[in-house]
Amino acid sequence: MSSKQDPNQNHLLAAMLDAEFARLSPHLEMVQLKLGDVLYESGDKLQYLYFPTTAIISLHYLLENGGSSEIAGVGNEGVLGVSLFMGGESTPSRAMVQTGGFGYRLPAHVLLDEFNRAGTVMRLLLRYTQALLTQMSQTAVCNRHHTVEQQLCRWLLLTLDRLGDSELTMTQELIANMLGVRREGVTEAAGRLQGYGYISYRRGHITVLSRKGLEQDVCECYAVVKKEFARLLSDVHQRQSA
Repeated sequence: MSSKQDPNQNHLLAAMLDAEFARLSPHLEMVQLKLGDVLYESGDKLQYLYFPTTAIISLHYLLENGGSSEIAGVGNEGVLGVSLFMGGESTPSRAMVQTGGFGYRLPAHVLLDEFNRAGTVMRLLLRYTQALLTQMSQTAVCNRHHTVEQQLCRWLLLTLDRLGDSELTMTQELIANMLGVRREGVTEAAGRLQGYGYISYRRGHITVLSRKGLEQDVCECYAVVKKEFARLLSDVHQRQSA
């Protein structure tokens, strides 16, 4: 499986100019990211940035009472560790692997040096950060105003976009922790989606049977985030090929 990995599976790495990628590539290290791995805790100083290829990383905000909720996800469209080049060395969130797979890690100082060249990499990362902020704000709105069923549809569609596979490995307990809702709420929502024929659920595994059905039931938050990522990052690709 690892032999099939390629840095270009990550959209940000693929969008870099050849000269920029050539400076970074000797420092890229392929790593296996296992389900449940914690890449950093709240307040940790960032030593590496991660560019997922087949893994998905979930950013969680932790409360004093032990509760948590996902504020954003990072897959093959992005990079984990934006706080580094935004002027901070740590982040208030926890980064945990939501879906196991592979990715590439890069020493923080290497990317910071490239960012400070103020070239295409800087513009690319700033555009990605803007899209990530849109995802975070839309997630907050979604969690406050939309039903658990709509939130689950949004989460499933985002996961499908990143993986390109209809088979998902995920327990209801983990989904509940990410959405910041009770497990019973996820069980009921998943049961309704299964009843509609949109998904098939068995212990720890979800199979999406009808993406069209999920798209019909999802709230507008999914389209807002997807459109913003496409708008910001497609423009970078156009500029590179120009």
